[in-house]
Amino acid sequence: MKKFLQKPFKVSLTKNILLILGILVVGYIIVTLSLKIITRHGKEFAVPDLSGMSLTEAAATAEKYHLRLDVTDSVYIRGMERGAIARQNPEAGSMVKKNRRILLVINSVIPRQSTMPSLTGYSLRQARTELASNGLNIGKLIYVNDMATDNVLAQQYMGEDIEPGTRLNSGTAIDLVLGLNPADSATFIPYIIGYRYQMATELLHDNSLNISRCEFDGTVSTYADSLEAYVYGQYPPASDSISVRRGTSVTLYLSKDVTRIPVPEEETDSTDVQL
Repeated sequence: MKKFLQKPFKVSLTKNILLILGILVVGYIIVTLSLKIITRHGKEFAVPDLSGMSLTEAAATAEKYHLRLDVTDSVYIRGMERGAIARQNPEAGSMVKKNRRILLVINSVIPRQSTMPSLTGYSLRQARTELASNGLNIGKLIYVNDMATDNVLAQQYMGEDIEPGTRLNSGTAIDLVLGLNPADSATFIPYIIGYRYQMATELLHDNSLNISRCEFDGTVSTYADSLEAYVYGQYPPASDSISVRRGTSVTLYLSKDVTRIPVPEEETDSTDVQL
């Protein structure tokens, strides 16, 4: 009789244990699936590139991807459209989930102001340094006959003389009227291939030359890109034997693709190109 009673008890205990294990397994599956749904497991996507967009355009893109935007700061970047997005965090391409907050830094709507210095009587090199220290740039070099070559005779903005102390947007280009002695009117075109845009510009100005235009390829789409671009072509070409008149204009061809930069003939045997 004792053995008869023990058998059903053992069977019942086993069923209960199996039932409990089954409930635990089902509960685990339900919890796991619920967490996946709540956290959108496996639903990550790449953050779109919002740089250069207006806030209206960025908001439309964010709505499409179910993202939230917050403007946290502003900077002033010359050449970028006012109010355009300058930086974002997380960066474009980062993997996030829906409803992620994207922090934005926009280009200031109100540009920084600079004060026009007095450059009359300065040399070209001194004038360039003075303009840079005041947040301004050199525009066109205009040469007229004078006894002193590269001496600043006048400073102009949009074809008109500009008085010292005038308030201007930072980054404004100032044209310089310079003296040119016929006995000292020649200069040479430097080799600027492989240099970044800003350095190439400085080298041309150091040689009393103008930039007629800059042609950027498809790798350059923003002002920031242009600063990172390298010169892969120039016209007229560099020459240390054929002189040109001061004020001659040079065309630059630029790209962010360094493979477009040709290797100088004298360096064709080298595997390294110094940029």
